[in-house]
Amino acid sequence: MSASEPDILPPHPARGLTDEQLDHLAGVLDDIFHIPGTKIRFGLDPIVGLVPGLGDIITGLLSFLIVFAAWQRGLPRIALSRMVANIAIDTLFGSIPIFGDVFDTVWKSNRMNYNLLVRYRGGAKQGLVARDWLFFLVLLIGIAAVIVLPIVIVVGIFHFLRTTG
Repeated sequence: MSASEPDILPPHPARGLTDEQLDHLAGVLDDIFHIPGTKIRFGLDPIVGLVPGLGDIITGLLSFLIVFAAWQRGLPRIALSRMVANIAIDTLFGSIPIFGDVFDTVWKSNRMNYNLLVRYRGGAKQGLVARDWLFFLVLLIGIAAVIVLPIVIVVGIFHFLRTTG
């Protein structure tokens, strides 16, 4: 290039990771491997999760790259909250020995979070936000059932034993 020609600067780089990079990350963590003869796909998440405690923390931290990209792109708070809830569910259940690794092959939080990110590509739409609120409603009802049901059973047993004895 001669000294008289101006330097052509490339356009400003896109802020953060691209959709292609995020899709690749979700694929590596959730569904890069395939068990022949089945429709079962899994990624590094259940494999790294075999390392007690540390494995689930590592994959959980990697999962937050998608949430960070969603935050950079200005997704609604409810969508970001749903993404964090997906990771929390994955990390919580994934940390249970053996069951957690099987759970990680089914609960693909990174793929779900990537799909949420892509879903909001055109901006926040009322129907999408409503679905995210519905997810949280169902999640809260499930948490309440897990907490309240054992208490009701114990109180019922205590009441039964008290009235019969």
